[in-house]
Amino acid sequence: MNINLARITDAKTGRCSSYDRTGRNSDAWKIEAGETKVLADIRGPGAITHIWMTQSRHYRECLLKITWDNAKSPSILVPLGDFFCLGHGMVNSFQSLLFTASTRSNNQFNQGCALNAYVLMPFKERAVVELVNQSREKHGQYFYIDYETFAAPRNDLGFFHAEFRRTNPFGGWGHEIKVNMPEANIINTERVAWENNYVILETKGRGHYIGCNLSVTNFQGTWWGEGDDIIWVDGYKWPPDLHGTGSEDFLNQAWGMQNNAFLRNGSSIFEHNTKGYQTSYIHHLENPVRFQREIKVTIEHGHGNHLANEMSSVAYWYAEQPTRIAQPPPMEKRLPVLRDNQGRWLYDRKNQCPGKPVKLNAEMKKMKAEWARKMKGRK
Repeated sequence: MNINLARITDAKTGRCSSYDRTGRNSDAWKIEAGETKVLADIRGPGAITHIWMTQSRHYRECLLKITWDNAKSPSILVPLGDFFCLGHGMVNSFQSLLFTASTRSNNQFNQGCALNAYVLMPFKERAVVELVNQSREKHGQYFYIDYETFAAPRNDLGFFHAEFRRTNPFGGWGHEIKVNMPEANIINTERVAWENNYVILETKGRGHYIGCNLSVTNFQGTWWGEGDDIIWVDGYKWPPDLHGTGSEDFLNQAWGMQNNAFLRNGSSIFEHNTKGYQTSYIHHLENPVRFQREIKVTIEHGHGNHLANEMSSVAYWYAEQPTRIAQPPPMEKRLPVLRDNQGRWLYDRKNQCPGKPVKLNAEMKKMKAEWARKMKGRK
């Protein structure tokens, strides 16, 4: 049990919410297409302790934006659903310690869903929470933002950060090769891994990384994993500071991902319920990755980065100072890749944001040729 639950302090509790100021029951705020609305502007020192939001759509079109202490740029600018560990513009009920969601329309796009964040978000001077509606429609938003204010700043508390990244498709070198085949088992070490792996977080400063969510649209249809997580702390070196053994291992599961959601890890969206859409999360609550100057968190997509599925992620970390984050792609390039009535993926080039293609080396070229010969021999 959290010992702070019993601690008596001088903190004062407050809330910003969308309640109807007239006393009637029209409690949702209407945010016009293209409009940015301030949901909360809180003077510190203090901390946001809980965020609840519910809406019926625009999980990828709307951005949650949070700026600490009058910084020039936000420390959080993330699509609404993805911030709460729901990728693809899809909703599903799940529970973790940091985030929960509840809906009666599991595994569907653009349905009503309650979203909760229980992440402690301290600030010293000011917290501004905004919602950016980049859709072409009016957006309806209910919300609570609960917070505490303190008598004096707490200088040992970091500022919470979150950033969204996406590659659609990832620039894999051998998407035709099935996962776990010998032809995919290339050497991926040193600068090859540094340059080619999918990047979850790359930032400078001092702080600690506390986890991420990772979404995959599985175009190939086989297992999308076998990618080792590789994390460099305070600069490049080989071997790296942390090197994992596979995607599901990084996500604290094994033998693929399963249809469950635990307090620290799990599937908030499970691909066998959605015909190819997966969102997984891992939160390092007891084992954060601490850095003094910089950190680069990466993962292979398929062993040695041979796959070319859609990949997106949200990284979560605390920093000593408010820090500029990666800008999310434009709204059209964040939207999910859909299927037609026959189950075929609908690739639309104008909505793509391709990852940097993996530059083929001699081993990759050899393995592609061997796979092509194997497939030709089976005809």
